Amino acid sequence: MIAKAEEKDRKVLAGLAGLLWPGHEPRELEEEISRELGREDGAFFLLWREGEAVGFAQCSLRSDYVEGTKSSPVGYLEGIYLKEPFRGRGLGRALTERCEDWARRRGCSEFASDCGAENTGSLRFHLASGFREAGRIICFVKPLPPREESEGDAG
Repeated sequence: MIAKAEEKDRKVLAGLAGLLWPGHEPRELEEEISRELGREDGAFFLLWREGEAVGFAQCSLRSDYVEGTKSSPVGYLEGIYLKEPFRGRGLGRALTERCEDWARRRGCSEFASDCGAENTGSLRFHLASGFREAGRIICFVKPLPPREESEGDAG
């Protein structure tokens, strides 16, 4: 059974989200999920098997530029996770389709997602779920040292 998550599900979602996004404190994830659950432009869906939450998907509407799309807003798969024993059975695809339906009901004609270049499992999942690769990017960042003020820098 797939159900739209509610505020009462935030602890369960935080537990699963911690498996997808390790390195985050459970309390931090729970607070973030609670904020996200209150938004109209996003949703979480939980996959339940015999009373246990075994997976989730998070989707949103994005109005900023989304690589490879032509419309706005675009439905976006922000994250998806299934516990290991439940993978490879089409359940991830079912969660994705639920997110697609949610986005379609909100006027979206396109649905997008992303994954890290090194995440070959996620790449295979996306391709098997009907996504096509829209492009690849490498992101860069560098620290900016504090700038010394000079007389010509006022304002």
